[in-house]
Amino acid sequence: MKSLRAYIITRIFLTIPMIFILVTLVFLIVRIMPGDPVRAMLRPGAPQEYVDDIKHSLGLDKPLYIQYFEYLYNLLRGDLGESLAPVRGRPIAKDLREKFPATLELSILSMTMSILIGIFTGAYSAHKRRSFADYGFRLYGIIIYTIPVFWLGLMLQLFFGVYLRWLPVYGRIGTGLTPEKITGLFILDSILTGNMVSLVSAVKHLILPSLTLGLYISGVFTRLTRTNMLDVLSQDFITAARARGLSERVVVYKHALKNALIPIITMLGLQFALLLAGAVLTETTFSWPGLGRFLVDRILYRDFPSIQGSVVFIAILVAGVSLLVDIVYSYLDPRIRY
Repeated sequence: MKSLRAYIITRIFLTIPMIFILVTLVFLIVRIMPGDPVRAMLRPGAPQEYVDDIKHSLGLDKPLYIQYFEYLYNLLRGDLGESLAPVRGRPIAKDLREKFPATLELSILSMTMSILIGIFTGAYSAHKRRSFADYGFRLYGIIIYTIPVFWLGLMLQLFFGVYLRWLPVYGRIGTGLTPEKITGLFILDSILTGNMVSLVSAVKHLILPSLTLGLYISGVFTRLTRTNMLDVLSQDFITAARARGLSERVVVYKHALKNALIPIITMLGLQFALLLAGAVLTETTFSWPGLGRFLVDRILYRDFPSIQGSVVFIAILVAGVSLLVDIVYSYLDPRIRY
């Protein structure tokens, strides 16, 4: 337990400078981007005096190092700044609080689908090694991950939304059906408030985008699970389990799969962190009001405080999830603590 505590403390202290470096890089990159963010939010031909007044009010005429230290001070207080456009003066943190639940809801269901599909296909492929099913699932793992995710989303929209008319192809819920806000997660809020109409609508709107991301990411888990399963199935304790007369199904899906899942946890955490960071292409394809689409919109407006705040929030989110994954992994596999 002592070594686990020391490992966790070490990882926390290593995460802090990593976040600091990311924040610094984001601050510098946003400010060296070509173009003037103030002129981008104004009409063409705005007087230079008016532009200068706005820059002064926003502190953009100060030396870069002063802007940097002021930004760090505000960041430590939880202040991500205010947007420039389309609504000037709106707190960025408020926008992120409104957009993040949509991305979280999409990420949870997408990751659930990818795990169920990927781990099942990978384990079955290893179990039936060199069979037709094995070759088929291996081919699936390669093809599904090489297909552009936006194209996959468009095809699902075309088939299930346009041709069959089974599912909606954009948005998060039907018009006028937004449930009373408790957590910001529409499915959970609909259940808590007993609003079954909103629940059905939210689930229908969630199916296609989550299926798109779930299928896309499942290819990674299919190949990774198969590789780890083959390695575990060749170990001595599996041979001993078979010698004791245990059925092949118990050996493969209880003993082997349990041990093969340990390395997969790392990939699971990283993929989930990336989903939380905002699946930009999928959210844009399905007009999903999450972090990814919010970031794209702010890039188009050249709203660099919102871009900066969003990227910093995403960076901290990814670092936090990575830290949590490392802690869980060290608990499951004590060897990595040393």
